[in-house]
Amino acid sequence: MQYNISHPTKKINALLKLPTSKSISNRLLIIRALSGHNFPIHQLSNSDDTRVLLDALALKQPIIDVGAAGTSSRFLTAFLSITKGEWELRGSERLHQRPIKILVDTLQQLGADIHYKEQPGFLPLIISGKSVEGGEVNISGGISSQFISALLMIAPVLQNGLSVQIEGELVSKPYVQMTLSLMNDFGIEHTWKDNRITIANQAYKSLSYTVEADWSAASYYFSMAALAKQSKLLLDGLFPQSLQGDQAIQQIAAPLGIRSFFMQNWLHLIKAQPSTQHLRYDFTECPDLAQTTVVLCAALGVPATFTGLQTLRRKETDRIAALQNELAKVGVTFDSEDDVHFNVKGQVEMPDQVPVFKTYEDHRMAMSFAPLALVLPAIIIEDPMVVSKSHPQFWEHLKAMGFEVQV
Repeated sequence: MQYNISHPTKKINALLKLPTSKSISNRLLIIRALSGHNFPIHQLSNSDDTRVLLDALALKQPIIDVGAAGTSSRFLTAFLSITKGEWELRGSERLHQRPIKILVDTLQQLGADIHYKEQPGFLPLIISGKSVEGGEVNISGGISSQFISALLMIAPVLQNGLSVQIEGELVSKPYVQMTLSLMNDFGIEHTWKDNRITIANQAYKSLSYTVEADWSAASYYFSMAALAKQSKLLLDGLFPQSLQGDQAIQQIAAPLGIRSFFMQNWLHLIKAQPSTQHLRYDFTECPDLAQTTVVLCAALGVPATFTGLQTLRRKETDRIAALQNELAKVGVTFDSEDDVHFNVKGQVEMPDQVPVFKTYEDHRMAMSFAPLALVLPAIIIEDPMVVSKSHPQFWEHLKAMGFEVQV
């Protein structure tokens, strides 16, 4: 299926209720399962990723298929290793291509019983859940922060707790901080000194919790506000003091022409003039904002140099290659000489035919490119329902903002 997307007036004025954070929701589901208490979680994300994890944690079947849900696969690998039973954990073809060896090796070192069913280093996994001793481990800070979060959440349940020595620079540090902050809300104490995080054996407490809106989802509306001829957007559900590192979109978007401020519990987005001639940003702590920002700079014609993109090749797709392929269709290059500094050059132009953007089974590709309908007469998005992974209401929100979305 394809969606043809256009906007007749290129002007937007809307009040939108954002989806809640799947990152927070998924952590809360694991914490609730580990606590042994069925405490209420209000405004749980309705994303595919969270739904898959919620179903999996019911533990009704010995074979658990998480589809394309990468976060769920990492969290469940750790959780199932300490959950009595015999489990097979598998997912989509793409998920079976994403490495999980470091997490499995670390869990095995702690005493977990995990084996590969097919190719070593990748799903599917055969897990014999049991009581695990825990102890001390070293793990690279350059891997997915989800590996570290998976280990930290089970740490209080391990017989001897857990001490994690992080080697090198920690990528996506705010996500690890989010995990520890949520654990602290549920009574878990930790120490973080230099690069070592230590958590003793202790019990999770029960607590009613309300999930905040998703700052990653908010980023797409920042992009739309910047690209519209006129724009005024009010976003509901975001917290000014957020656990989410992707709140950085406020700072990133400011020089690109978006004023943002909280008033009466709403985040207001107001279009202004860009104030930069060349944007530079390090996405090490918020890599999920990279696609949005790259496409926005391309649409505005603002040259940019970005770093901290090392994890993008290991996401739902190779996001670097995907951005390069799709931006080339509208005359923009996104390249690198050293695979560290990536440069956006050129400005989006209408090709001879309506551009058809592939999404590569990646929800963020669809949502990052959709705002280009505000600077081009029309665009086509392939496999548009991939947005259900994190933001099922995305296309309905666009319709409410005056976009025409046709199958």
